[in-house]
Amino acid sequence: MTDILRSLILGIVQGLTEFLPVSSSGHLELAKWLLNDDSLAAESMLMTVTLHAATALATLVVFRKDVLEIIRDLFKFQWNDGTKFAALIVVSMIPAAIVGVLFDDLLEALFDRQIVLVAAMLIITGLLLFLADRARSTEKAVDWKDAVIIGLAQAVAILPGISRSGATISTSVLLGIDREKAARFSFLMVVPLILGKMAKDLLDGEFTANTVSVTELGIGFVAAFVTGILACVWMISLVKKAKLRWFAYYCFAVAGLVLAWKAING
Repeated sequence: MTDILRSLILGIVQGLTEFLPVSSSGHLELAKWLLNDDSLAAESMLMTVTLHAATALATLVVFRKDVLEIIRDLFKFQWNDGTKFAALIVVSMIPAAIVGVLFDDLLEALFDRQIVLVAAMLIITGLLLFLADRARSTEKAVDWKDAVIIGLAQAVAILPGISRSGATISTSVLLGIDREKAARFSFLMVVPLILGKMAKDLLDGEFTANTVSVTELGIGFVAAFVTGILACVWMISLVKKAKLRWFAYYCFAVAGLVLAWKAING
């Protein structure tokens, strides 16, 4: 398989799974394993970061009205809805930021086709989705305590196989937050973290010696961006209709297939 086709497939996988609650990082690791991607850890991580940047941009495009409204409120330099929402986003980022800074090297080692770990984490994701789908009282907005708890869920979702959107939306719904507001908060809260991660890696010179071509990165980026927009819009609709259990069944099925293959082939 050519490097270009591999990048295209990885981009499509990322774009779909970043927003659908089935773990983009877990599916990327499974895709690399299936595609026999033998990239060095830094090269593999560069592609992963690039694809996440694409879906971050897709998020900004889908929620462009919300983002512009928040920015306008911030420049009023007074406490208002936009300022409060931005502050809640900052609070929710703290747990994942701490984990990312303190355990960066350990986390990078987990992104090396650890498919048994991915399968186990997919099962946890499925359980969360199944519980959230059964929740009925979902009417309130995000408050400060909720932001911390959702932030902790996002920190756990750094593990490959734990869906970030699945963990944060499920946690929000279980806390009684309105489903549409839960999806909006979940998708927007990750954008600053992705941008921060990219800035940190660039400043640290993590990717200066990589051999991944600009063409490969570009094709992966475009594929993830386009499919990400489509998946984001679809996911918002599904969350409002309380149809998360189907993704739970999917996570269980993928995890079962992976564990069965490992049991048979060692």
